[in-house]
Amino acid sequence: MTALTHLTMAEALDGLAKKEFTAVELTEAHVRAVEAVRPFNIFITETPDAALSMAKASDERRAQGTAGPMDGLPIAVKDLFCTKGVATTAGSHILDGFKPEYESTVTSQLWRDGAVMLGKVNLDEFAMGSATITAHQGETVSPWSPGAPGAWEKKIVAGGSSGGSAAVIAARAALGATGTDTGGSIRQPAGYTGTVGIKPTYGRCSRWGIVAYASSLDQAGPMTRTVEDAAIMLRSMCGFDPKDSTSVDMPVPDFRAALTGDIRGLRVGIPKEYRVEGLSAEIAALWDQGIAWLKEAGAEPVEVSLPHTKYALAAYYIIAPAEASSNLARYDGVRYGLRVEGGNLKEMYENTRGAGFGKEVQRRILIGTYVLSAGYYDAYYNKARQVRTRIKWDFDEAFKSCDVILTPTAPSTPFAIGEKMDDPVQMYLNDVFTVPINLAGLPAMSVPAGLGADGLPLGLQLIGRPFDEETLLRVGQVVEKAANFTAVPPFVA
Repeated sequence: MTALTHLTMAEALDGLAKKEFTAVELTEAHVRAVEAVRPFNIFITETPDAALSMAKASDERRAQGTAGPMDGLPIAVKDLFCTKGVATTAGSHILDGFKPEYESTVTSQLWRDGAVMLGKVNLDEFAMGSATITAHQGETVSPWSPGAPGAWEKKIVAGGSSGGSAAVIAARAALGATGTDTGGSIRQPAGYTGTVGIKPTYGRCSRWGIVAYASSLDQAGPMTRTVEDAAIMLRSMCGFDPKDSTSVDMPVPDFRAALTGDIRGLRVGIPKEYRVEGLSAEIAALWDQGIAWLKEAGAEPVEVSLPHTKYALAAYYIIAPAEASSNLARYDGVRYGLRVEGGNLKEMYENTRGAGFGKEVQRRILIGTYVLSAGYYDAYYNKARQVRTRIKWDFDEAFKSCDVILTPTAPSTPFAIGEKMDDPVQMYLNDVFTVPINLAGLPAMSVPAGLGADGLPLGLQLIGRPFDEETLLRVGQVVEKAANFTAVPPFVA
């Protein structure tokens, strides 16, 4: 790690503008950092040659006075985003050898604005998981794990499914990373690694070119080290896309300009139902501290009720697997990716899908197929959709009396790899505070707020009104400054 890899995006842009260093120098430092983090299994595919080529082009644009808003910034891409000519695996064996002939809209916009791609980072297979331990390419170890790389005292999860994106930022091997969030997969790993992650409103970022998990829930978003950096990156990622029928045609604000630091008079909702059974004392204490920080900054805490919260996980784990079973039907060994031959077409399908999908993906496909089957569709899937509507109404009602909602990001600090792997239900409970937001399609973000008794990061979550990411970011920066989170992982220290 060098001084260049410890910069924030905002600092890097300032340094590039002042010619204190070049995009090539900044990228070279990060390429070396990528090599240094290999023991953590963060990257699935490294692209150093492409990164240096993009950095050289960035320096040329800056010399000509045509630099974009992210010009020269080295970032990582979650391996769920299709990248033209670069392997895209979704963390699955079934996509072995797949190199897209097209670029996802989100990444194409990042390259348009000058960002530099360091490579593709690990994730839970098809984004199904909360710990980045289900990928065919192996588990990602958090840089917060105590001990020397490869000889850790204990291996800590980086969260999931965007665990690779969170880990690469925490390890100072990229200035930012793309993530996707279906039920908390940006916010929970951000909370687990002391980084910032924002899930925009559903429809704010195009889903075109992102490998689908659950289409009515998936949303792309940025993962960074600061709220200001999240605002910078989010602006490039957003925008209307006619290729995505769920993309919303509305102007993209200057999110960075919204960071005024003034939240006087804002009302902050505190949902009473989020004080769930099993919530650790230190998480509850941090939540109370967050309320106090916002009150000191001039905001007014108000209690709100989200009565259908207790049904959110159950509804989510019907709706998401149902959509996944449909989306993943396309992986059959016929057109691309893995093919395992059989005696006939049906056997080839069975052999390919049996060998290509991991256990967690198979589990969710089976659940999804079951709840969509004749005789169970109304009892399970339609009922879950009705509950989803109720959850959305709960938030609509709550936002009549508040401007943002404050909650913990996760019910505990990150756990050790292997602790919950044999209990899928316990693993699913990691998303208890994040899932309702996806069901309602709202924007939300996690901000690092402290360390637990075990020395591992804790995050606070902010939830906003639809398409009001500006207020969300403004309040998030106030929390960030009050928390003054300066801790770094053992690997970085």
